[in-house]
Amino acid sequence: MSYDIHFLRRRDGQSWDEVLEAMEDAAAEGGEAMSVRVLEAWDRTVPQARTLLGAVEITADGQESRELSDSGTGIDLSVFGDEVSISVPYWHAGDDAAAVVGKVFALAAVVEKETGLTAYDPQVERPLMETPPQGVVGLMSRIAEDLRGRYGG
Repeated sequence: MSYDIHFLRRRDGQSWDEVLEAMEDAAAEGGEAMSVRVLEAWDRTVPQARTLLGAVEITADGQESRELSDSGTGIDLSVFGDEVSISVPYWHAGDDAAAVVGKVFALAAVVEKETGLTAYDPQVERPLMETPPQGVVGLMSRIAEDLRGRYGG
């Protein structure tokens, strides 16, 4: 389980539900190569992500995907075709969650700036930058503690 952020392009008059449905439809059609626009944004994003997160692992699958992973926080930035997302596992609670959420918000701001897409938080069904970070910290903490209670650890 992970806290996920999707980066979306919303046209005037289009609801977030319509944008999410179009994203799901595109994903069902199968993978396609990343556009030049997304590849260029990736190249600008990686150095900034390294500044924010430190040493990260980068993986690439031809022209279809890229992934940036931080083993310490579990934060993953992924690009599949033109679909961009951030995920972070529910490992973090309390002050640890606050630190990780701060990094997620900062990374999301970088991705927004470089791609021109909007970070959308499906957990609360609104753009990430309209979501109070303390609300995300609280949700992440509650779920992490619940999972620890269920599965130990």
